[in-house]
Amino acid sequence: MSDLNTTKRLSVLHVGKFYPPHKGGMETHLEQLCSSLQQHFDVTVVVANDSRFRAVDKINEGGVRVVRTGTLATLASAPICPGLVNEIRRTPADIIHIHHPNPLAFLAYLLSGHRGKLVVTYHSDIVRQKWLRFGVSPLVRRVLHRSEAIIVTSPDFANCSRMLSTIQNQCRIIPLGVDVKLFESADQAEVDAIRKQYGPKIVLAVGRLVYYKGFEYLIRAMKEIEGSLLLVGTGPLDEKLRQEVLQSSLQNRVFLLGEVPDLRPYYHAADVFVLPSVHESEAFGFVQLEAMACGKPVINTNLPSGVPFVSKDGLTGLSVPPGDVGALAAAMNLLLGNSVLRAQYGAAAKVRASREFSLDLMVERTVNLYHDLLGEPCRVGAHELAVPDDARSAAVGNLP
Repeated sequence: MSDLNTTKRLSVLHVGKFYPPHKGGMETHLEQLCSSLQQHFDVTVVVANDSRFRAVDKINEGGVRVVRTGTLATLASAPICPGLVNEIRRTPADIIHIHHPNPLAFLAYLLSGHRGKLVVTYHSDIVRQKWLRFGVSPLVRRVLHRSEAIIVTSPDFANCSRMLSTIQNQCRIIPLGVDVKLFESADQAEVDAIRKQYGPKIVLAVGRLVYYKGFEYLIRAMKEIEGSLLLVGTGPLDEKLRQEVLQSSLQNRVFLLGEVPDLRPYYHAADVFVLPSVHESEAFGFVQLEAMACGKPVINTNLPSGVPFVSKDGLTGLSVPPGDVGALAAAMNLLLGNSVLRAQYGAAAKVRASREFSLDLMVERTVNLYHDLLGEPCRVGAHELAVPDDARSAAVGNLP
């Protein structure tokens, strides 16, 4: 095939749950990935709409085409979109790329009868909703076995996932990527204002207020900390966490800020970033990357998922057992009390984010995977995609 600029561009259809302005880690990933892939392919995204009506957006001139299919109802947080079957069936795309968990999209794909190459990004298992997991497991296995490649965001998660354990030969490790340059700096006046209001010692946590984030343990650990906790995010546990703050008499040191217009000043104002997740539903922890790109040390939990793979214990921060309030408090006190160690971990975190988890590298690996599946020579860079050697191990190029 000759140069891409003189031939028909390959086309890719991405299928997700939602797309910005909807907020969420998967939505942000989908937007960043597809916007960057548009430089190499004709990209269309199909997601659910907020209403029962179909809508089509064109994001920027020459940009990603976003089709929002009408939503009839939701089932276990998954939108039911009857029109999704036809959207997949009618697409001329060379590759269908589905982002899971989204079992109803898997069903729509099978019903569509589409014969293009299938790629699945397997973001996480369905964990808490056991009835749903058992009910859809045959469907998920059928689609995964049919796929040409399964993108997994870390070797750790590829090894610990129940669903992936028997199909490791199909897995390709492509970690999520962050736009490092976007997070390198922030408005200094905003940073100074945050430090003046909440400093001098600031702990930051960011995420949806849901069960697997473990924010209640972080709040309890703050009883042993001389400093402030800023918790950014919304979710169903908002009121419960506010009651936890009141019962712990931490109103003057723990602040639930809800959504903020720009996270970057908060990352830069913070001394330490904490991801206290307690369940492997947290398969990666993308907010760690944002904090690391800002040069901040990270305290996370040593879950069997990809969380401790992103920020390494003793290199870019500290890892503690999930739900261990004492260990969490000790880690925070250690870093808050040692500016040299904070600087050392923060500098290493920034380097790791840039070298191993950049948006450019994620896109490069995805582009090369597409071309590989279509029998084309790789077009971008020289970073090889990693394939797990067997059912219990996975290598990721030069990732330590």
